[in-house]
Amino acid sequence: METIIIIALVITSIIAVTFIVERGLALRDRKVIPQPLADAVLNYNSTRDLTVLKSICTQNPSPLSRLLLFATDHLDLPKNETIALIETRARYEITKLERGLVILEIIVGIAPLMGLVGTIFGLIILFAAQGLESAASDHAGFARGISVALQATLLGLLIAIPAVISWSYYSRKVEAFAVKMESLCDEFLRKHYRSPGATNGESPAAPVARTVAKSA
Repeated sequence: METIIIIALVITSIIAVTFIVERGLALRDRKVIPQPLADAVLNYNSTRDLTVLKSICTQNPSPLSRLLLFATDHLDLPKNETIALIETRARYEITKLERGLVILEIIVGIAPLMGLVGTIFGLIILFAAQGLESAASDHAGFARGISVALQATLLGLLIAIPAVISWSYYSRKVEAFAVKMESLCDEFLRKHYRSPGATNGESPAAPVARTVAKSA
């Protein structure tokens, strides 16, 4: 039982380290919101810059580039419809950024519990040693019980503490990325639909309805 608990804690620690490193590499600024892409959106002035923006998106694959390319494929729609589509697509991209955070959250919960199981098992060994007749065996069992309890508690805390720090940090980082991507997409759409020749935010039937109303 002692070996099983230690092995389970070691496996949990390996999983935690794997996801901490993987999310750390995936959630870098240049992987999610490349600076050339952000600059391209800020420098976008009219539909003439659309080809340049698409080219930069292709050269910098990222969640933001996928959102912008998705937006450029639907610019023939009214602005409000395009925004609704981008919001749906953005939720999908955010979900991909959050991949692995659920595992870290689970580890934050189970690592201390696994350590507690080891602690209780160590206490069972300790109290069982009290009933032994031999003094030497009594001391050996007592020491073993204390050792198991302390080792399990220490391992559980060593796993949980980095996991909860990483989970909190990465969750806030994903939220910050979501806000920044929303801001950049809004900036792009605002500039595009304000440029000459762009479709406005009305449905195609709205101008016809106004004309009919005036003639009536």
